[in-house]
Amino acid sequence: MATLEEAEFCFPKLLNSSCKKIMRPHSVSMLTYITLSSISVLTVTLNLMVIVSICHFKKLHTPTNLLLLSLAVSDFFVGLLIVFQIILIDGCWFLGDLMCSLYFLFDYVITSASVGTMVLISIDRYVAICFPFHYSTKVTVRSVFICVCVCWTCSFLYNCLILKDNFYQPGRYSSCYGECVIIINSIAGISDTIITFIIPITVIVVVYLKVFVVVMSQVRSVRPRVAAVTLQGSVKVNLKKSELKAARTLGVVVVVFLICACPYFCVTLTGGGTVFTASSVAFVMCLFYLNSCLNPLIYALFYPWFRKSVKLTFTLQILRPGSCDANIV
Repeated sequence: MATLEEAEFCFPKLLNSSCKKIMRPHSVSMLTYITLSSISVLTVTLNLMVIVSICHFKKLHTPTNLLLLSLAVSDFFVGLLIVFQIILIDGCWFLGDLMCSLYFLFDYVITSASVGTMVLISIDRYVAICFPFHYSTKVTVRSVFICVCVCWTCSFLYNCLILKDNFYQPGRYSSCYGECVIIINSIAGISDTIITFIIPITVIVVVYLKVFVVVMSQVRSVRPRVAAVTLQGSVKVNLKKSELKAARTLGVVVVVFLICACPYFCVTLTGGGTVFTASSVAFVMCLFYLNSCLNPLIYALFYPWFRKSVKLTFTLQILRPGSCDANIV
């Protein structure tokens, strides 16, 4: 009898008020644990490498890399938050009602800051490609730092406002002990989806489309002049490679983010005014978390300086005096 109670209830001693565990086959539970743990470790490791590289090497202290640093920091914390999602696999929360509310607050703040940083990165690339002569004067380390600080501050204040009702009396929306839920009314839910998903996605897609059009027009304008060059064949090949690389990178950035983020925000949009149980949206949340693991691969791994910095870090050469001045660009 005791074994049955322990298998079914989060708190076996509180049978009348304890939540029941989500019963799954052992193989499914193990696969879920391994998948989430792998995503968490990869997310933390990859983003930590980006953070160490940009902070350590002075040559990487540029406006664009500062945005990558902000994205890596938010994604690093997302990797840590996955640990709490692992705790919720069985549908039981053992850390208390206040920690439950804080968990959702940190989750919302970090993911919002990540989306905001992606918008800033798209704008940075737009200015760099479409207005190259004004880029160095308009986009500086100081201006980017201010934008990043504003992004994080607004994300924190905005999500505190959205979730404020859940902090007045933590746990008042829970129907049993061991449940971790929050309440977001329908108006706030729809507004949150518009502000943190629809508007950012629209900006990112429109900006990247404009960047793509500018890149294609530049390639077409260069081709007639390239035709007169003696090494016509080899130069054309290089242009085609750069053209395909630009198209592929922009496509990966937009498509991967849409694939990872759309299910999560669709659940949020259709679930306005209802109780959000962390265990019931585990799949879409994990898919959204996966984007934080892919971001360093998309934004940083394709850069040669990232591969060099990883090599210097793993070989402990960054511990040598003057290593921060190394030219890895």
